[in-house]
Amino acid sequence: MTNGAGAEPARILIVLHQETSIPGRVGTMLEKRGFHLDIRRPRFGDPLPYTMAEHAGAVVFGGPMSANDPDAFIKREIDWMAVPLKEDKPLLGICLGGQMLAKQLGARVKAHPKDQVEIGYYPIKATDAGEAMMRWPSRVYQWHREGFELPKGAELLAEGQVFANQAYRYGANAYGLQFHPEVTMRMMMRWTTKASDRLKLPGARNRRNHYAGRLFHDPAVERWLIAFLDHWIGRADQA
Repeated sequence: MTNGAGAEPARILIVLHQETSIPGRVGTMLEKRGFHLDIRRPRFGDPLPYTMAEHAGAVVFGGPMSANDPDAFIKREIDWMAVPLKEDKPLLGICLGGQMLAKQLGARVKAHPKDQVEIGYYPIKATDAGEAMMRWPSRVYQWHREGFELPKGAELLAEGQVFANQAYRYGANAYGLQFHPEVTMRMMMRWTTKASDRLKLPGARNRRNHYAGRLFHDPAVERWLIAFLDHWIGRADQA
């Protein structure tokens, strides 16, 4: 795929899991980098490509379902992740997407042993490998009830206090994140309203913490996301 004068822009495959889901800040930043977003919702019948030849990379986002659910689309997506892995194309899994990638790589996804959740802002700490890549934020936005084991052969990049594994790299181009750098203020308002029952789960932060946390911690998360996308995918004219 070329990106010279008159050529179509490089495409990023965007995998979403609900009818109303959006790629948030990650999508906006990718578009600003010159990529076209090819949005697909396999849960609702959209196909996934047999090859990544027409895409510069892929992002698999989160959702309220579990990577352990028996639904056919969950298995299809987990199996499909073998395509970008085999072709060594940039692949990013966020929350559910990171858990699906872990399962594709043979690791387990499971709930906290004390049924704790991470919903709101929680501290993370970069490992030596993570620090070698870039500077990481001290707190990130979370919304999950399950976490992933570190896949065999993967490198842990960031750790947490409740769910130990927060970010990993597999090979040169595949990354799994437990947290949500894509969340905008509008998305946060929607999640804390439509899924307000989740705020009562063990360990979840109250709504005030979500908004106060964004004020204090989101600038560092945004800086991290810019640096991460520089490292992971760059710009369309470099794809």
